[in-house]
Amino acid sequence: MSMTSKSRFSFSDLVVDRYLWTAALAFLAIVVLAAGLQHLITVQVGVRNHFSADDPHLLKLEEFEQTYAVSDSVLVIVAPPNDTIFTRDALISIEQLTETLWQTPYSVRVDSITNYVHTRGTEDSLIVEQLVDDAALLDGAQIDRIQQIALTAQETVGRFVSRDGRLAGLIVSLSIPDEGRKQKKVEVVEAIHDLVNKQRAANPDVAYHIYGELLLNQAVRDALDADMSVLAPIAFAMMILVAFVLLRSVWLVCSLLVMLVAVIVSSFGFAGWFGIKFYAESGAALFVLMAIAAAHSVHLAQGMMDGMLHGMKRTAAIVYSLQINVRPIFLTSFTTMIGFLSLNFSEMPPFRVMGNIVAFGAMCAFVYAVTLLPALLAMMPIRNPPNRKSRVDPFVHLGRFVVSRSNVLLWAFAIVSVVSAIGVSRIELNDNNNANLLDDSYELRRSGDFINENFSGLDTFEYSLSSGREEGITDITYLRQVEAFASWLREQPEVSHVTSITDIMKRLNQNLHNQEIGSYALPKNSDLAVQYLLLYEFSLPVGSDLNNLMNFERSSTRMIVMVKEMSVKEQIALDKRATAWLKKNAPQMQTGATGVTIVGAYSVMRNIVNMLIGTIVAMLIVSLLLIIAFRSLRFGLLSLVPNFRLPELIQFAMTQISGSRRWRSSCRPS
Repeated sequence: MSMTSKSRFSFSDLVVDRYLWTAALAFLAIVVLAAGLQHLITVQVGVRNHFSADDPHLLKLEEFEQTYAVSDSVLVIVAPPNDTIFTRDALISIEQLTETLWQTPYSVRVDSITNYVHTRGTEDSLIVEQLVDDAALLDGAQIDRIQQIALTAQETVGRFVSRDGRLAGLIVSLSIPDEGRKQKKVEVVEAIHDLVNKQRAANPDVAYHIYGELLLNQAVRDALDADMSVLAPIAFAMMILVAFVLLRSVWLVCSLLVMLVAVIVSSFGFAGWFGIKFYAESGAALFVLMAIAAAHSVHLAQGMMDGMLHGMKRTAAIVYSLQINVRPIFLTSFTTMIGFLSLNFSEMPPFRVMGNIVAFGAMCAFVYAVTLLPALLAMMPIRNPPNRKSRVDPFVHLGRFVVSRSNVLLWAFAIVSVVSAIGVSRIELNDNNNANLLDDSYELRRSGDFINENFSGLDTFEYSLSSGREEGITDITYLRQVEAFASWLREQPEVSHVTSITDIMKRLNQNLHNQEIGSYALPKNSDLAVQYLLLYEFSLPVGSDLNNLMNFERSSTRMIVMVKEMSVKEQIALDKRATAWLKKNAPQMQTGATGVTIVGAYSVMRNIVNMLIGTIVAMLIVSLLLIIAFRSLRFGLLSLVPNFRLPELIQFAMTQISGSRRWRSSCRPS
């Protein structure tokens, strides 16, 4: 092999000839960047991390939570062994758990079938009492009465008891202070598990299932930690093993290790210096950076070994390797940077952070590959590789096969592309929010599946329905509109339960009309509504007020809609139908749903669209770059086939074959 004149590659010669200075400067840059690690801000794993801070739906949710003093909640499902909660033993266990859950740190109320505030009327008074008071003293007739009330009251069935009476639901409402919130959340999750585990020990025949956003966040954090603790060492070990098999030199593998560390600490240090918040979900950047740094190192080291095999001295072989690899390494790093910068189109901050870290790391990998790595190779006592000319390189065989069978391979891949494109046409751009974040090895996932299948949906839509004036929630016209909206929602097949203040008003009206069946309706006028509400609130026990259903000014009420498991596309469709109903029938109350569920649904759908746009923009930029690099429109466009089109088609087709027709927003074309 001949070498090109040194004058053309003075930079390569300078790097190798002044390797001590080159290494010193490179290490200085690494130290400066790595110092940023101490400023790296880590963000606790959370479902809401996937929403942009300026997302209008998120801002609406935060305003809603402030209005109704809504914070976090946990759902506990109790499943007695004999498929009914209406036995003395089952009600005793539910009553005990209700009292026990009050020990949860920062709990503000615990609602269940046993402490459900039941009302009944006499000729001139309203009696307000817990549905179950000391379950151990109940006889058969009393249990039958409790069952009849629980399975007919709109406020309980589907919320505190399943419609078939097999399961009980307990809701723990929490108000966690902002100060030290991260640690307090962990404290709450641990306390919930401890309290429920004590109940399990006391009632081994009863099954308990727990679900909530706090527990989901903790489980996802545990899953990410477990994955990183297992996958990172495996990936690292595999890279070292492959590098050693290819290079057959301990010193070359050591240089690769230095490159890996340099690229990783520089990339994450960069995030620290620029105040980028690091999300645990962004940890996948580690694996990408390892792959880029390892690939650059192997290419450069292999080029040096090839030069030495052909009789070059080590320094000349390093210069030779730089000359033949600097351009492809640059193109690889630059196109990788462009591809990951396209993640800034994403709605989800963890994706944007990962994209920016990898983009910077890709260019760090290039800079270190043409400075630090050659200097290290020049320093290390690397011996000439053994002459293996007698051995046939398998890649040479592969190249000859591809060239000799080019027409056959071209037609074969054309057919694969067409077949893959057919599969792509059947893919639906959709998602199923949070349903499959964990596999079924996690108790939370199993509990979530059980609740979805046997109790009610885990997702909720929240509505704040305004009357338009202070104290307006007792206006009979307003109440009739709220009741009509609740009735419409209950008719929707996706809805499993609706909580509305009108249910309380109808029950009170019936109570004060001698329990007449026909009197289960709203009061006849606003004056009666005011009197009923005032009488009811004065009679409520501590911890059972209506502040979670009305705002301070009593100008708006809260409606909680529990929905069945469905895709985000279906969630958005339901929200749009509900908004259209309000626009037509109660325009002054027109509002879209809020809640983590619906915020996530809109965020996911925007994310899918934005990431497709980002991918297209990245493809256009890379296309232009390759055309310039190859100085050929034809070669530039052809290079896109293996880089973009065919891998995308095959990836999407395999998604269809595997049975998942929804392209999740967390995936993007490679």
